[in-house]
Amino acid sequence: MLTETEAANLFAERLAIAPVLAVIRGQDAEQSVRLAEGCWSAGVELVEVSLARDPGLEALTAVCQRAARLGRLAGAGTVCTPDQVRSVAEAGASFAVAPGFARDAVEAADAVGLPYLPGVTTPSEVQAALALGCRALKLFPAGELGPAWIRAYAGPFPKARFVAVGGVSAANAGDFIAAGAIGVGIGGALDPAVLPDLLAELRRLSAE
Repeated sequence: MLTETEAANLFAERLAIAPVLAVIRGQDAEQSVRLAEGCWSAGVELVEVSLARDPGLEALTAVCQRAARLGRLAGAGTVCTPDQVRSVAEAGASFAVAPGFARDAVEAADAVGLPYLPGVTTPSEVQAALALGCRALKLFPAGELGPAWIRAYAGPFPKARFVAVGGVSAANAGDFIAAGAIGVGIGGALDPAVLPDLLAELRRLSAE
């Protein structure tokens, strides 16, 4: 169970320890749990299970239950509506992530005390998310937008903290951290075997 302070700062605090958000999608419950365990063992703090191919929440529920037993954190991804926010909270998610920005979803997450990472691309979305109290924001799709996007928005939005997601792999993750991202989300290119070395390199870049 997260404290109120930890919930408010979850993304910044946990990504400061390990700047990778591991994204699991398209796996059944057993495979998802196994992959989550590999990520936690490698040093990842935050593991997300996407609802995109888990509409029944079976994989999410299984990973959240395993996380609770191990004292780890697991959350839900592709959480776009208030109903989804409430469903994943009931399933045991410690946080939720969205591909885009929706005011009603942010407000629903706030109502149930669920840390929420909305997706943003435009200045208007960033401004609206900040106005609702969101400080950690998901840059999506980061691969297409590029690290320069983060540098460009650092000036007008100094309070925003960006997590680069979408098209990020071990090959380009360091570029986003060097540009100022507090973390990167890795999904399709997720490989627990390379995570320890990747985390060490990203921590070095963050410190610099």
